[in-house]
Amino acid sequence: MLKTRITELLGIRYPVFQGGMAWVADAKLAAAVSNAGGLGLIGAAAAPGEVVEAMIREAKSLTDRPFGVNVMLMSPFADDVARICAEQKVAVVTTGAGNPGKYMEAWKAAGIKVIPVVASAGMARRMERAGADAVVAEGTESGGHIGELTTMCLVPQVVDAVSVPVVAAGGIADGRGVAAAIALGAQGVQCGTIFVCADESPACAKYKELVAGAKDTDTIVTGREGGAPIRSLKTKFTRKLAKLEHEEVSREEFERMAAGSLRKAVQDGNLEEGTFMAGQISGLVKGAAPAREIVENLMAQGEHLLRDLLTERGITIE
Repeated sequence: MLKTRITELLGIRYPVFQGGMAWVADAKLAAAVSNAGGLGLIGAAAAPGEVVEAMIREAKSLTDRPFGVNVMLMSPFADDVARICAEQKVAVVTTGAGNPGKYMEAWKAAGIKVIPVVASAGMARRMERAGADAVVAEGTESGGHIGELTTMCLVPQVVDAVSVPVVAAGGIADGRGVAAAIALGAQGVQCGTIFVCADESPACAKYKELVAGAKDTDTIVTGREGGAPIRSLKTKFTRKLAKLEHEEVSREEFERMAAGSLRKAVQDGNLEEGTFMAGQISGLVKGAAPAREIVENLMAQGEHLLRDLLTERGITIE
């Protein structure tokens, strides 16, 4: 069994995080991943505090293992969600889209481990100074909101920039990705796209079908002109969004077109108005599987590949 600074820090069996994907990362999926030995995350996204609290309570009823909440700091409900995470004493909070500094004292007082998602070494250093226990270095290969640096370039530079453990994210869907992340200096991995296709994921059948049928070139990035790039699967709708960007429509008009499109994808499988967020690794995802099988396959293959690399990293397999 792979033991790293992340497994020791969080008390989890495997150094595998499930990404806090909006509309996908609900209580059932998070609990299933945690029960499998990884770290399940509830995606708070822009949900009101009472909705997030209900999901936390549901997850607690489904697992007695550590799980966390991903807090989107740009959400209008971020203050309420942050407070609820502290009150509910969730094991972990991951954050995105901002600096969690103003919440750090309350979270630390509640015994919460804080692990921001970062897209640059400079951001990682700022999060470490703010009190982060670890960071997730997420490359541009990821689905959803993305930065510009690839995982291969980002992870080793973040590892060199901070002393806290680093979790690699972006383009990881099998044990080869796990082994590569560890070789780059990471202490764990975060996966999103592959968990969209977990049996426990609430994503509709059409969403899972599109991910499983995708090729390596079947994603597109929209929103760069407005400063909020998002990677999703190529559809008639996302191609339309990309075209609108090049036609220089107003940011307000673009956002109006895109509003609610992720929910329409996840819940309805709406090809005409839905944004099916997914990473470039979609081509490796071949179909649905239970969360436990996903986690265990990731680790079994990764451990096999890593056996010759572990001694110099100070990591052991028991």
